[in-house]
Parts: sequence; C-alpha cells; structure tokens
Amino acid sequence: MILTAAPIGEYDRRVVILTRERGKISAFARGARRPNSALMGVTSPFSFGEFTVYEGRTSYTLVSASVSNYFQELRTDVEGAYYGFYFMDLAGYYAREANDETEMLKLLYQTLRALTNIHIPNELIRCIYELKTITVNGEGPQVMECIMCGDKERKKVFSIRRGGVICTQCAGHISDGIRLLPSTLYTLQYIVCSPVEKLYTFVVKEDVLGELKNLTKAYLDEYLGKRFKSLEILETIVR
Repeated sequence: MILTAAPIGEYDRRVVILTRERGKISAFARGARRPNSALMGVTSPFSFGEFTVYEGRTSYTLVSASVSNYFQELRTDVEGAYYGFYFMDLAGYYAREANDETEMLKLLYQTLRALTNIHIPNELIRCIYELKTITVNGEGPQVMECIMCGDKERKKVFSIRRGGVICTQCAGHISDGIRLLPSTLYTLQYIVCSPVEKLYTFVVKEDVLGELKNLTKAYLDEYLGKRFKSLEILETIVR
C-alpha cells in the first residue's frame, strides 16, 4: 500500500510503500506526474495492490502497479481521509525495511475498509487500530492475567505504568490503578487476542467507548511518545 507520495523534480514522485516481503520501502516513480503516465493514478496514498519495483544499488524504482483498491470513499470524505492518513503514519512509524510486515499491512488494509463501513464509529476504529498496532509490534498491554502474580480469576484494575491489568490482591502495590467496566476489559482482551480479520465485527456502548478512548490515549502517550501532524489535523476536524 502507498503510505505517502511526494513530488520530486519536474515530473517524478517518491513514494513510500508498505509491503509484505520487503517491509517499508521508498521508491522513485519516474515520470509519474506526467498527464499520460501509467503511474500517475497508482502512486497516490491509499492505493493498494501489487507493485513491481526494480532494486538499484541505493534505491528502488517503481516500474508498474496493479491496484485492486483505491479506497475512493476516503478520498471524498475529509474526516475519513484524515483518519486514514493518521493510520498510515502510525503504520509507517512502526514498519521497517527488510522486515516481514504481513500482519501490519493486513491490519492497515482491514482498518481502511472499516472506515468505509458506516455502522462502525470512527472513534472505535481508531481505538482498535491503535491498540492492535502497538500489540503487533510487541508493546501491547497484558490484559489476560495479572501482570504481577499471573492470577486470572480475581477482579482487575489497569495500570498504565505497569502495562496491563493488576488483580485486587496486588493492586495495593500500585498508585495508578484504573477501574474498568467488565465490558471494557472484555473489549480490550478481544482486540489484543483476536486475529485481524475479526477485529471490526462489533460495536460498543458509549460508556465503554469512553473508557476505551481514555485508556488507549493514556497508553499511547506512555509507550509511543510521538505525535503525528495528521493526528493534530484530525483532532481539529473531529470535536
């Protein structure tokens, strides 16, 4: 999938592509900004498909592409587009060159598809994507058992600093325990443990969504430590 595209010189473009086989790569699309170029329409963000590149000594050159989904719905929806830009920025932040990014690419694709589904709130999609992205990259919260003693039965609170749930017996050793609704904890467990294909198959009540939003924001503030311009713009659009 094309994550970003920028003009280079008079007629060329530099694109960043998230791939399964090579991870995140940068490639030059020669002549892609010429009106009659076959690469003009396939080198825009959100373009998903098969890309043929030539590997040179210091860079890749994009030769051709067969796009299977342009996500046209997002290109005409300002709010949906900026959610998409933010999601692609987050994927680009974590993805690495020469790394197997199959799971990250699959997650991004399914998330953009979810953005075109009017039955799932965009705020819920954002929470799911953020939590699953950080989980795929090995920094997700422990939500199945007490992170201190391993208990799975007792009631739990959530500790941002400890990175997961703490049982009531161990909770006296922490100062940042957050009490969650049972439905919120179950939603967290479902997001962290479910395969990507089953992530966007549910909705939650407003009180659960509120807790989920607050917890996800606090968790990313603690463990991500980066702000994206696309997110700043998105938050001015979504009030």
